[in-house]
Amino acid sequence: MTGFGAISSETNNYKVSIEIKSLNSKFLDANIRLPKEYLHKDIEVRNILTNRLERGKIGLIIELTEKGEAKAKANINNALVTKYFKELQDLAQTVGAAKEGLLQIALQMPGAIDSNNLNITDDSDWDGINNALLQALQKCEEFRKDEGNLLEKKFTAYIAKIGESLNQVIAQDPRRVQGIRERIKLAFKEFSNEDLIDKNRFEQELIYYIEKLDISEEKVRLQSHLDYFIESMKKEDASGKKLGFIGQEIGREINTIGSKANDAIIQRLVVEMKEELEKIKEQVLNIL
Repeated sequence: MTGFGAISSETNNYKVSIEIKSLNSKFLDANIRLPKEYLHKDIEVRNILTNRLERGKIGLIIELTEKGEAKAKANINNALVTKYFKELQDLAQTVGAAKEGLLQIALQMPGAIDSNNLNITDDSDWDGINNALLQALQKCEEFRKDEGNLLEKKFTAYIAKIGESLNQVIAQDPRRVQGIRERIKLAFKEFSNEDLIDKNRFEQELIYYIEKLDISEEKVRLQSHLDYFIESMKKEDASGKKLGFIGQEIGREINTIGSKANDAIIQRLVVEMKEELEKIKEQVLNIL
């Protein structure tokens, strides 16, 4: 969801500068800075951001600069300043204080100066500002799409590496099962009299034990989840939440394989798969 869009434009009366930044967030968290005279447009602008960007930590700054000759940006309240000044003089005379600098003090009193940043009188100016905002949003969305293309390549590589490790697990599994058989038989030979062992019963128990460690279903489900992740990612309506849920299912199968494996080689491969899955979990937060 990382994005950036900036644009400079002009209306009838103003030069417009707009900048939009988008960072990752589960919800829409918009920090909007509008010119004083357009604060009443906050809800309208917020709705536009919601419809276009959906979610993310959004920073929007709209700045206006008046065109033409510079105009006064402050109005001095002459009557109020005069009243302040006279009262300060009277007070200074009463307490016997110096009268120098009283005008500066009067100018700093509440209401002495009325800030008047922009005097917007042309309604068409907002139409121009709104159009510039939409253009900035378009640039932000294009930035997001470019990042999405990069993420798609990364996800494809992560899934491919998990798939490679899974193929090695599949290749190692028959050797793992044979190794378990041999270890159990060797243990019985060491601690029991082989002539007294019921071989049929022994084989039944051996099969039961190996079935508990069987990972055939987990291998099939894991491959299915990997394929589904790639399939879902390429759809137009792909969402970060859906890919996150698929990632959780991938993690469950990897963990189950690890808990059942009882094999050093497969355990190492499980660690490698988990490492790639963590990369997916981190990056999937960047997807809407």
